[in-house]
Amino acid sequence: MPRRLLVTDDAVIIREMIKDAARGAGWTIAGEAGDGIEAVERFRELRPDAVTLDLVMPRRGGIETLREMLAIDPTARVVVVSALEQKSILRQAFQIGAADFLVKPFDRKTLVQTLDALVPPVEGVQQGLS
Repeated sequence: MPRRLLVTDDAVIIREMIKDAARGAGWTIAGEAGDGIEAVERFRELRPDAVTLDLVMPRRGGIETLREMLAIDPTARVVVVSALEQKSILRQAFQIGAADFLVKPFDRKTLVQTLDALVPPVEGVQQGLS
């Protein structure tokens, strides 16, 4: 069964970059969201294997969104992908339960390695890094 990813960011270009990199590594894009409220709704509905989550979004920020996702599923694997480099916010995300953190702009290879570490590829499923 393919690994399923929910991509959450208010910037369409960032969502497209994440989706492109993930697809190239054998992930299926289960869905995407442009704000925290939509992200929680999509997470509840789709139950993806992993989530990428921006911290600064309209309607509901990433920290509150992360809390809600983990309340729904305490085993959720959420990678925070944000331009914020403030140590206090990063520390808070990890204390809440973020699995990992990538700073924008991120390297495609690093993103894929991070996702693959959370949900390793199934043996025999074709992978590709471009």
